Amino acid sequence: MTTTDSGNRENTARRGSGAPDDNDLGAAGSQLSTAPQEDAPNLPSLGVIGWARWFWRQLTSMRVALLLLFMLSLAAIPGSLIPQSGQDAARVADFMKRHDTLGPLYEKLGLFHVYGSVWFSAIYILLFVSLIGCIVPRTWQFVGQLRGRPPGAPKRLTRLPAYATWRTEAAPEQVREAALKALKKRRFRAHLVGDAVAAEKGYLREAGNLAFHIALIVMLVAFAWGQLYRSEGNKLIVEGDGFANTLTQYDDFKSGNLFTAEDLNPFSFDLKSFRGTYETNGPNKGTPRIYEASIDYAVGSDGKERATKIEVNKPLEIGDSKVYLVSHGYAPVVTIKDGRGKVVFQDAAPLLPLDSNVTSTGAIKVMDGYRDAENKWDQLGIQAFFLPTYGGKNTAVVSQFPALLNPVLNLEPYHGDLRVNAGIPQSVYQLDKSKLKGFKDSKGAQVRENLKIGESMTLPNGAGTITFDGVKEWAGFQVTQQPGSGWALGGAITAILGLAGSLFIQRRRVWVRAVAGPDGVTVVEMAGLGRSESAKVPEELGDLAAAVHEVAPTVAEPESDSEPSAAAEARGGDAYRRSPGAAAPTLPHSRLRSSGGTPIAPAARLPADSPGPDSPTPKPPAVPSEGAEQ
Repeated sequence: MTTTDSGNRENTARRGSGAPDDNDLGAAGSQLSTAPQEDAPNLPSLGVIGWARWFWRQLTSMRVALLLLFMLSLAAIPGSLIPQSGQDAARVADFMKRHDTLGPLYEKLGLFHVYGSVWFSAIYILLFVSLIGCIVPRTWQFVGQLRGRPPGAPKRLTRLPAYATWRTEAAPEQVREAALKALKKRRFRAHLVGDAVAAEKGYLREAGNLAFHIALIVMLVAFAWGQLYRSEGNKLIVEGDGFANTLTQYDDFKSGNLFTAEDLNPFSFDLKSFRGTYETNGPNKGTPRIYEASIDYAVGSDGKERATKIEVNKPLEIGDSKVYLVSHGYAPVVTIKDGRGKVVFQDAAPLLPLDSNVTSTGAIKVMDGYRDAENKWDQLGIQAFFLPTYGGKNTAVVSQFPALLNPVLNLEPYHGDLRVNAGIPQSVYQLDKSKLKGFKDSKGAQVRENLKIGESMTLPNGAGTITFDGVKEWAGFQVTQQPGSGWALGGAITAILGLAGSLFIQRRRVWVRAVAGPDGVTVVEMAGLGRSESAKVPEELGDLAAAVHEVAPTVAEPESDSEPSAAAEARGGDAYRRSPGAAAPTLPHSRLRSSGGTPIAPAARLPADSPGPDSPTPKPPAVPSEGAEQ
């Protein structure tokens, strides 16, 4: 048996060597993919329709689709580096204020709203058109290939990159039947065409390629859909308070361009309690161990209340909305009385953490109802600092631990105009002191005291009292609604699987021809063709040849001790010699070779009594993969 592998690619196998009948592979040498063949345009006679057709072919080519995908990736970079008006309008305004030249330029180029700009949308739409125009014809072509059968064997199998041949006494029908059985056992699609068996394998390569690009379209659609209809809002809730999913309930809210208030999922919940535990010693002292919020929630206006817990990275899912636990802090409960002893404020005042030990700061504002010692209307503003664990007088005024071990509330009171009616937005956690006056003690210094739970602070000149009643905890929640996330996840998984299939699966064809020679002995020829140069085709052909050879072994040919017979030479080098006195013919020890000539795999499994490389039996001459028929 003689085997060869030139290592040439598919188009090399179809090229021919110059003889009039060399290009005779026909359908057997057709492309092993669904990529369309591009013909060079006849530029002088294109015309308007011809140029339009040529432009469409370029736009729907895979290389242009990859180029547009790369351009889309580059276009998204400014959206990550430059503040976006849809996400943080305050930062955009600050950027415009600080950059007199770049600000107006960025505004004209649409860099403050990249994902809604004309040029980004143009790339996005062109990518959609390119991918769809590329995939649709490939899909129909692939469906046609699946419905069809592998093409018949070409006239000259010696022209194919991997080739094997031998002579046997088995009948041609017996050889073809054995080959058909061996191919189907290896999951080839095989059938009998004339005097040869045609088989093909590796359709999942093209299926993976199409699945990857279809999944890419699904991901792009899902991302676009999610960005246009997304919403994201934050809400700080103190223990005992509740929240309803309406726009007016959010502390801050952002949404996509096509989002409306009617798109919000109807639900509500109450924060019953918050539980946080921390490491008490070791290098991770103060690190949170448990953060969980116990809530009662209801879906719809008349839904039944249900109890659940929300933990970090374990959100509550209601429809396509997710409620995340994102922050935590403390809210000291304060009671304020005016100069007449009337309670003008009694509530929990949420303060914002400054460090990992939850040293917190904020402001308490009394805008209405307060009268001073002279019974005049006034406003109170109190700068507050809270330490969950105060270290004592000789320590820094910061918390030593995030839990409530020794809570202390530091208060610094002011009175005057809070400027809440000036029409200028201001944070509820900050105190504008420009129109306020501090309360002074007998020495003329600003009044400032540390209070423990149950202690009170008396304002000078009978202006009232402030009492620290206790501490509640608050939790910060983020409610996100981004439709299409499930489709995006499914598309990503499909894209990975499809890409793996297109990279690691090789599509190849195999033909086995068995015909009776002029002397009545059956000549067996096997050949393989792959889409790309790979050792898989010759290795697979060698294994298949070994399986068929067990059913149709090499015939013993009597020859002289010195020279091969003329008949053997006339068969194009298909010559075999047997050692004197050998009892039975054996399969010669030949190897498939790559294009560089390096042995890569045995041609077949050899019997135990096969002559080795040191045997005195001469080896048969190698049959070249191209031009042997000349």
